Amino acid sequence: MRKVISLLFFCLFLISISHGFAKEKPRLGVLRFTNNTHAGWWGGTAGRDLQDMLIAELAGMKVFRVLERKELSAVLGEQDLGASGRVSKGTRTKIGKLTGAKYLVAATVSAFEENTTGGGAGISFHGISIGGKRDKAYIAVDLKLIEVETGEIYDARTVEATSKSGGLRLGLRRGGFAGNLGQHKKTPTGKAIRACIMEISEYLKCSLIKGKDASCMSAYEAKESKRREKTKKAIDLE
Repeated sequence: MRKVISLLFFCLFLISISHGFAKEKPRLGVLRFTNNTHAGWWGGTAGRDLQDMLIAELAGMKVFRVLERKELSAVLGEQDLGASGRVSKGTRTKIGKLTGAKYLVAATVSAFEENTTGGGAGISFHGISIGGKRDKAYIAVDLKLIEVETGEIYDARTVEATSKSGGLRLGLRRGGFAGNLGQHKKTPTGKAIRACIMEISEYLKCSLIKGKDASCMSAYEAKESKRREKTKKAIDLE
């Protein structure tokens, strides 16, 4: 009887361990975005702004352990302060307890287009223009998922998004006027950027959480096939 009970407890122990491993969330570090386009909205902080947007999106999904790397110097400073002896023993942070990333997410804006089409009268007065135009923005981001331990590319994908808007449009056309990413929030450009960030997050969830053989991957493969066919039709191959 004792052997049966011991064997039962041992089986429960193994089940709990395997269940714990299965629940371990992928550890991600997100790198600053880079840009290979001439997009007018790309400024000095755009790469970090997009990095922050993706970090917030991934963290909000509650299925990843997203590691802070942009503010790493502040974290290390806090650890050094604890080691200096100037912080009470019960609250000091231990050195060598940083969590390592298993994957790094690298993203490059590889294409961007913004078009204004459609009719409608417009007026302009002292640099302020009002016109009945229809805007369209397109953005493509090349995504790489790098396995830290080996340095190999674990997964790669091109993510695209298009956004349109219509109706009355108010815009400034003053010399020297310069915007930033935040000022594009409600424009087709901002909407396309946000859609692209969301698509990246959903793809990473499919690839890392559900696995490359999951049913959700078939939808992304269909999108990739469509993207490739569209690109081939846009060029003349010898």
